[in-house]
Amino acid sequence: MSGRVDYYDDPDAPAPGSMVPSVNVVVADGDGRILLIRRTDNGNWALPGGAIELGESAVGAAVRETAEETGITCEVTGLVGIYTDPKPIIHYTGNDEVRQEFCIVFTARPVAGEPTPSSESSEVRWVGPDAVGGLAMHRSMRMRITDYVEGDGTPRLGTP
Repeated sequence: MSGRVDYYDDPDAPAPGSMVPSVNVVVADGDGRILLIRRTDNGNWALPGGAIELGESAVGAAVRETAEETGITCEVTGLVGIYTDPKPIIHYTGNDEVRQEFCIVFTARPVAGEPTPSSESSEVRWVGPDAVGGLAMHRSMRMRITDYVEGDGTPRLGTP
């Protein structure tokens, strides 16, 4: 089975060989809960998201990835930030690809669907912001959620 290992500022991390533009989506319902998935490749909780495909816009990728991973159709409403810090490294063990992160994180609202797991998500659930701290997740994902929860609506533009 393919897996994923996330590193952060780790001298033992493998050297990245690519940078693939990707998206994550903070879908918030009317009660302020955030849509999260439990990833099948590493067991961590995360925002829905993935790579932007050729011929696809970033917003299109956000809507597509959210629907594929969660069963929820969403409408993008804003931007949390653009994350290009070179310290997070992602190693996909199935094909031995190692990537440096490049992620655009959007906000969205749900418009249809029910939380439904997929081949990429073993669980999908709405989580209150106060409950996120108790979930296993990589620090770069936790930072994105914290930026959303504590933010003032001004997009984060990453580290210098």
